[in-house]
Amino acid sequence: MGAVSAAHAQPTLAQAFDAAWARQPEAAALQVRRDAAQAQGRAARAWTPEPMALELSSRTDRWQGDDGVREREVGLAVPLWLPGERARSGALADAEAGAVESRVGAARLRVAEALREAHWTLQRSAVDVTLARDRQAAAQRLAADVARRLAAGDLARADQHQADGALAAADSSLAQALAVQVVARQKWRAVVGTAVAEPPADAVVAMEPAPPESAALDPDAHPALRDLQDRAAVAERAAALSSVRTRANPELTLATTRERDGRGEPALRTVTLGLRIPFGAGDRQAAVAANAHAEALDLQTQLSMERDRIAGERDAAHARVDAARAQLTAAERLARLAAESRGFFDKSFRLGETDLPTRLRIEGEAVEAQRQEARSRIDLAAAISHWRQSLGLLFE
Repeated sequence: MGAVSAAHAQPTLAQAFDAAWARQPEAAALQVRRDAAQAQGRAARAWTPEPMALELSSRTDRWQGDDGVREREVGLAVPLWLPGERARSGALADAEAGAVESRVGAARLRVAEALREAHWTLQRSAVDVTLARDRQAAAQRLAADVARRLAAGDLARADQHQADGALAAADSSLAQALAVQVVARQKWRAVVGTAVAEPPADAVVAMEPAPPESAALDPDAHPALRDLQDRAAVAERAAALSSVRTRANPELTLATTRERDGRGEPALRTVTLGLRIPFGAGDRQAAVAANAHAEALDLQTQLSMERDRIAGERDAAHARVDAARAQLTAAERLARLAAESRGFFDKSFRLGETDLPTRLRIEGEAVEAQRQEARSRIDLAAAISHWRQSLGLLFE
């Protein structure tokens, strides 16, 4: 129970992803789709394209002359594969089985994208709330200090108004940050549900590691591309199958007949072997084949466009990671300088060497620099996460 509680208190993105995926309709229907694909494969490997049929017939003159004429026939109708149909049906079944798995892979990647967006939106809101609380606390301390010095006669009433105004602005910023956080939490719950708690905000950078260099070696391994490739393969094999289905399936009939021509006549047995060959489907079949070829061409074009889009997105994501690293370095330096300046001016303000407007300006600059540093740290982690998304990687 303790281990479960700890995992609930500090979830990882992988745990959140498992919870989000379990809520998806694709996950619920996965096993049924696999069963359907397996059934279609078994049907393609069967000896006949359709089930065999039993034929029974009876002829008698009992209701007319009643001369004892009797005839009983028992037959078996066996549908036959068209030339090449069975092999191409098997190829189509294999392609559709593969398409089921690649469809799931693409759906999982879409869930990962929604989770990543919700996660980093939540983390940014958490950082903004933390910094807004720090700003409010600093404004409260400054307002209390000004009030004491006003009572001692060291500062004017206008200084108290400025300090109170800064505190009111801090209160407003905190209220706004909390409202944004409520929206971010609702978005998180919409993706993950309530089974997994929000991730802690103190280890966001370590959530996802930078992708390995080998991840970009095979761009066709991207789940979205595999999905389109398999869908295109299904369309191509469906077109190939339609090219041999130029008519309905022929049918072999084997029947035995027991007949008697009249009362007192001996019963005779005969065996009938027949073959039924339908005429060609004509324009109807041509329309089916043309639609199948058009679908295959459409998906091949989509695949080419998607491959270019993913390649561009991958390069852009990598560039954003490099830019985010540079921005974080600059933000860290600016935050360090701003914090040192705030310490200097805080001391000089207490000694009466700096006026309140300057003190408030330095405080505002320090808070903003601190916010930029925290945001830059989140932005770098989010950029790495987006880079992994562009490579089609899930969570470790």
